[in-house]
Amino acid sequence: MENQSASSEAFLVGFPGIPEDMHSPVSTAMFLVYMVSLIANGCVISLVTLNAYLHHPMYLLIANLASSDLLFDTVTLPKLIAKYWFGSSTINLKVCLFQMFCVHYLGSLDSYLMMMMAIDRYVAISQPLRYSLIVTNKRLVIVCVITWILIAPSTNIVINIQTSENILYCPPSPKKINTLFCTQTTVTTLACTDATNPRKVAFVSALVVLLVPLGLILLSYILILLEIFTFSRYGNWQKAFYTCATHLLVVALYYVPRVFFYIVTNIPSIIIIKPDISALILFLYSTVPHMANPIIYFLRTKEIRQTMAKSIQRIKDMQTLCSLMLVDSTEVKRKCQ
Repeated sequence: MENQSASSEAFLVGFPGIPEDMHSPVSTAMFLVYMVSLIANGCVISLVTLNAYLHHPMYLLIANLASSDLLFDTVTLPKLIAKYWFGSSTINLKVCLFQMFCVHYLGSLDSYLMMMMAIDRYVAISQPLRYSLIVTNKRLVIVCVITWILIAPSTNIVINIQTSENILYCPPSPKKINTLFCTQTTVTTLACTDATNPRKVAFVSALVVLLVPLGLILLSYILILLEIFTFSRYGNWQKAFYTCATHLLVVALYYVPRVFFYIVTNIPSIIIIKPDISALILFLYSTVPHMANPIIYFLRTKEIRQTMAKSIQRIKDMQTLCSLMLVDSTEVKRKCQ
């Protein structure tokens, strides 16, 4: 029974080299990051879902991106927080495989959603009069549903789940996940068989998932810039540029550190990064965009700010009305007595 238990669990290393007296501050910081992501992305999803004023293609894409980010943080951060807060370092290997699937699935989903956002902005700027006919809510919902569904089987192929499952049947031995959460790169190193070829296939596939959408995003914005130069002749380019600046900032936060990390960690001869620095980079590029994206949209998207302000004002009005009703009710009771 002990051998079976040892072969079905792994030890989550997290941030290597952190002293024990820093576990509580680290877990507290990660808890705050998770709370900010939970509240910010939850607000975006709620505002877009509950306000018909925001039922437009761009905001539906923002809500889908917020849902993906929220799910990613929920799958990864609670276990990491529990490790440093409660000392719960072990993770069941089947749970680890599920986490690995979700990490790659949701990461790929983010990439495709941002690609659709770039294409949406290009159509909006290049075809402003026909935009509402080309990009409709119904078409966008269909595309989003297909994307959510089709990425799942493709992710299974990319991470080569069958090879990863070999770790479940390995002899009992110390199994360490040398990172913050389970990924294909770290999990396949625990397999009994040689995982070199599956890791190469997964690396190439991951770069395709990242670089193909990135290439289409860059192409979209090159075409958008050409359109903006045309608008500049008529003095109407500022609004178009402002519309795209928000999305470009989100794209930069997502792609730049991610592509750098994938290349460096899979081709170590380029730059050798210490494990603790590698874990910190992974944490920053995995969580900061999820926390920053909804904040950026709140600050730079006029319609979302206005809707948020109206929702807050509506809550205040309701509280004022309730307090007045309570006062009136108390006064009526006093007079009756």
